[in-house]
Amino acid sequence: MFGVLLIIATIVIIALSVAVYQKSTNAICTSRRRLEGKTVIVTGGTAGMGLHIATDLAHRGARVIIACPFEEEGTNARKQIIQDTENENVVFKLLDLASLKSVRQFAADILKTEDRLDILLNNAGVGVPGDFLTADGMNFIMQVNYYGTFLLSLLLLPLLKKTGKPGESSRIITTASFLHMFGSVDIDNLNRTNYWNIIRIYGNSKICLVLFANELTKRLKNSHVVINNVDPGLAGTMIYHSLNMVRGTIIRLGCLFFFKTPWQGAQTALHAALDKKAGEVSGAYFRNCQIKSAVKRAYCEKTAKALWEESVRLVKLTEDEVVQCFKSL
Repeated sequence: MFGVLLIIATIVIIALSVAVYQKSTNAICTSRRRLEGKTVIVTGGTAGMGLHIATDLAHRGARVIIACPFEEEGTNARKQIIQDTENENVVFKLLDLASLKSVRQFAADILKTEDRLDILLNNAGVGVPGDFLTADGMNFIMQVNYYGTFLLSLLLLPLLKKTGKPGESSRIITTASFLHMFGSVDIDNLNRTNYWNIIRIYGNSKICLVLFANELTKRLKNSHVVINNVDPGLAGTMIYHSLNMVRGTIIRLGCLFFFKTPWQGAQTALHAALDKKAGEVSGAYFRNCQIKSAVKRAYCEKTAKALWEESVRLVKLTEDEVVQCFKSL
């Protein structure tokens, strides 16, 4: 009996030690930068980490455009941000990254109604809700987490290029994940269903984001637009509920206790969006508010170029459209 109690006590002590260590090493964005006169877009800015990011940027005086595919969630989030920050310059717009049509409509609306775009925070994403194809013929997880973000970023490039200037580049930030380490880029099979383990699909989508940032960095050389990736760490958000309610709740609570709250998970994205030095680099991978290295294969130029070409084809961008994307408004 004593031996069992000793084992239990040891496990509890180890668990508490891990939690204390993780919580004490979670970095916080320390930038005091104000954003009056600046415009930012936060996809998925209506819940979880995205809501914390959008609220922080609104506190700093920015015009904040939050986007998601759910009208009620978006409307409620806008009201909450305005109430918390007293910044009335908060806008909600519908955006479904699982629909190429929706992405194009959203981007066209932004280009028509906004005269500047300082920061594009590609925060929206899904966990592992299922292995199926969208109406556009792409794997759902891949389209929401990668292809939709790819298309949106390119369509908004002209406005980002117009806004960026020497010493103050406009910024694109994509939310990656440590699970990118388990992802791979098999061009011929990226969108297949019943082929990959569902966690592997998620990892594939995240390594594609890192490769995209590296390739776009090359293509934006000598411009005043930067693109960087952020790894939020294990934050206890509702994304885990896509596994199922029971397992998702257990994992979420475990993340909250041992690793990060959604607010803590938002800090690296805020650092990449606000820190002066973070705006002077492109193609970087940030974790805990510091530049780290992604998995080695995420830096393969040949893979990045092949992925770019396939992505352009899948999102149905014409050659003329690609050229226009790289022109300033």
